[in-house]
Order: sequence, then C-alpha cells, then structure tokens
Amino acid sequence: MTSTRETAFTVNGRAVRLDLDPRESLLDVLRERLALTGTKKGCDHGQCGACTVHLDGRRIVSCLTPAVQVDGRRVTTIEGVAEPGGDLHPLQRAFVDHDALQCGYCTPGQVMSGLGCIAEGHAGDDDEIREYMSGNLCRCGAYPGIVAAVRQAATGERDG
Repeated sequence: MTSTRETAFTVNGRAVRLDLDPRESLLDVLRERLALTGTKKGCDHGQCGACTVHLDGRRIVSCLTPAVQVDGRRVTTIEGVAEPGGDLHPLQRAFVDHDALQCGYCTPGQVMSGLGCIAEGHAGDDDEIREYMSGNLCRCGAYPGIVAAVRQAATGERDG
C-alpha cells in the first residue's frame, strides 16, 4: 500500500494541485495526468534528453524526477515556451529555419535544453553548444541544424 501526497506546483504559469504517488515521475504526471504530451518519454533512464523540462528555470530530465519533489516549484514544458499570442519562441523559429528536426520526437527536449544552454551562457560557439547539448540525443542526426538553431537564437541573428 502506498499513500499519496498532496503536491502543489505551477506548470506553464498554471497552478496545479494533485494527490501523487511518491513513485510517480514528473514525466508521467505531465503526460498522463496533465495531458501535456509534448514532453516525450524516450529512454525512461535519463540518458536521451527527450523528457527535458525546466524546473525553476533550470533544465532537468523529468523521467528521473519524482513528481512530489516539485512541490511549491515552477515547471515549464514545451507547451509553455511559445510567446504570448501563440507566436513561436525565437528558438522554435530557428529550429524551423535550420531544419533542426526530422521525425520531431526529440525536438521538445532539444528546444528545452537549448533554452537552458542559452540561459546558462553556454552558447558562445558551436563546440560549446555541442558540449552543453550533448545530453540530448537525436536518432535522425539533425545535430548540425540543432546547433545552428541554438546559435541563431543565442545571437538573435537570422540566417538566410
């Protein structure tokens, strides 16, 4: 028998209060309970980055984060990245500009990690971007476009 724990947190600016099993991952709560399916379940072991979200502005892998640990905290998922009015965030636009997605499965995690990379000041050059994005895997091999997109968003310049 497992008891639940009332957990209150904010997701994409919206207050949420749920009774959670302490064994539930943040990823499963986002997808199964809150219907925020943009965050993907890739490996479920914290190795692929498909489940990357922001917790209090810092990127984390949500598959390894117990949901009860986000009590009183702020979670941002890919659904919360678009600008007011629904316009794409500059990094999302850059992903389109650079064809930085193919199948799209890893894209939400790549975008969330890219936003973290930029916010942390680790987008100075392509090598640094590659290093700080290395926890996010892309099975399609869209890495050149992903790096170019992060560079574009970090510099604010638009290529072609």
